[in-house]
Amino acid sequence: MPLKIDYYVAMNSSYLNFKDKHILVVGDVMLDRYWHGGTSRISPEAPVQVVKVSNIEDRPGGAANVALGLAKLGVSVTLVGVVGQDENADILTQCLEKEGVNCRFIRSENLPTITKLRVMSRHQQLIRLDFEEREDSLSQNEALAKVVKECLPDSDAVIFSDYAKGALADVQTLIKLSNAVNVPSFVDPKGNDFSIYQGATLVKPNLLEFEMIVGKCHSSKELEAKAKALREQFGWKALLVTRGEEGLILFSEGKPPFSLATAAKEVFDVTGAGDTVVAVLTAVYVTSKRFIDAVEYANQAAGYVVGKLGTASISAERLDAIMFQRSHSTNFGVLSPEDLLAQIKLAQMNGERIVFTNGCFDILHPGHVAYMKQAKALGDRLIVAVNTDASVKRLKGEKRPINNLIHRMSVLEGVGAIDWVTWFDEDTPKEIIEFLTPDVLVKGGDYTIETIVGAEHVLAHGGEVKVLTFVDGYSTTAIIEKANL
Repeated sequence: MPLKIDYYVAMNSSYLNFKDKHILVVGDVMLDRYWHGGTSRISPEAPVQVVKVSNIEDRPGGAANVALGLAKLGVSVTLVGVVGQDENADILTQCLEKEGVNCRFIRSENLPTITKLRVMSRHQQLIRLDFEEREDSLSQNEALAKVVKECLPDSDAVIFSDYAKGALADVQTLIKLSNAVNVPSFVDPKGNDFSIYQGATLVKPNLLEFEMIVGKCHSSKELEAKAKALREQFGWKALLVTRGEEGLILFSEGKPPFSLATAAKEVFDVTGAGDTVVAVLTAVYVTSKRFIDAVEYANQAAGYVVGKLGTASISAERLDAIMFQRSHSTNFGVLSPEDLLAQIKLAQMNGERIVFTNGCFDILHPGHVAYMKQAKALGDRLIVAVNTDASVKRLKGEKRPINNLIHRMSVLEGVGAIDWVTWFDEDTPKEIIEFLTPDVLVKGGDYTIETIVGAEHVLAHGGEVKVLTFVDGYSTTAIIEKANL
């Protein structure tokens, strides 16, 4: 039976504060290329579709995608791997360094940069072409170990991302190097020999990879027994088995098995999901030092990225918002826009009138509260949509917000007049208003209906637009200025 926990405290987002954390990623780096185009005819040369390529997209893949995922979370990252002396290596380096990843690549004169080319049309993958060669050489292993040894003292953890392309041919030496300086190691494994990962902190196979080692598991009891034996055999502190639609299960030293159902609501593309799991898992572990917390976050992150096309990443802010929403999983309070839409439709079916307003609400003051009460009086349910931290920075400057998104939503959730709190990342609420289509759109300040973003959409759908005034004498800017005196 899954271990039930209630650990998440929304007012304390320290698990996602990675500013002073550095993670080393070592493994098989590759370039994912996407050629997008339309298909409207069959080739006269052969019975195949002709794709007229209109867009070429380059993304980091393999271990490089793990590093990118960490950088998107705000973690300081160094990536070590083998690339060729070619243009694709330059493209890959440029993609990564643009996102803040420190690339310590070993350039091989004999190998090309591993490249996977996917031809896409109408969001469907028509074919994948792989460009790769493998060369296990002593000099390459030694060069890799030298760079890893240099980077480990400045690292809070190391991830070994193994795609069986040769970079981690001597991973056992690298694990011993990390253990020698007490740096925890997290392995995303590959192949039919897990003894090469002996002594790692955590190993994360999927179910197919796990059963290649221990044999077919016909029941949960058999899986648990084999997992326990495998973890103990190779001295891992934890073993995490991901099982796709069946979720994942964690086996850690001295703890009962911990199972989680998949967080994915819709699976669009599983590319890179494993990379996301190991990236988030490691990042959260280095702040919480708890495997269970790390797995919880990693599961939610994976559920998000499989709903995106191609290799995808998740920001710390979005992950924090998802976790906050999950910890407040009722029909009211903080909900994602998607979950909120379902509640709106139910409320409207019951004849309730939905009121919508939005803002940064960086420091909540009596003027805001009075405004919420006025807005709620215009209908049955009040929605407040809040600008994300990135959106506030673009609107207000680098010194804002004073309070992060999670804290701002938590305070708003406690205001009695508010039924639902959600968030949006754009500079204006136009997109979320058009998505939710409330019955009443409310804005405070010196606006006219014609200048209110989203007014046209609400009016076109039979709704109303109202302009309310804030209570005089209260201003977020004034409060900040007074506090700085």
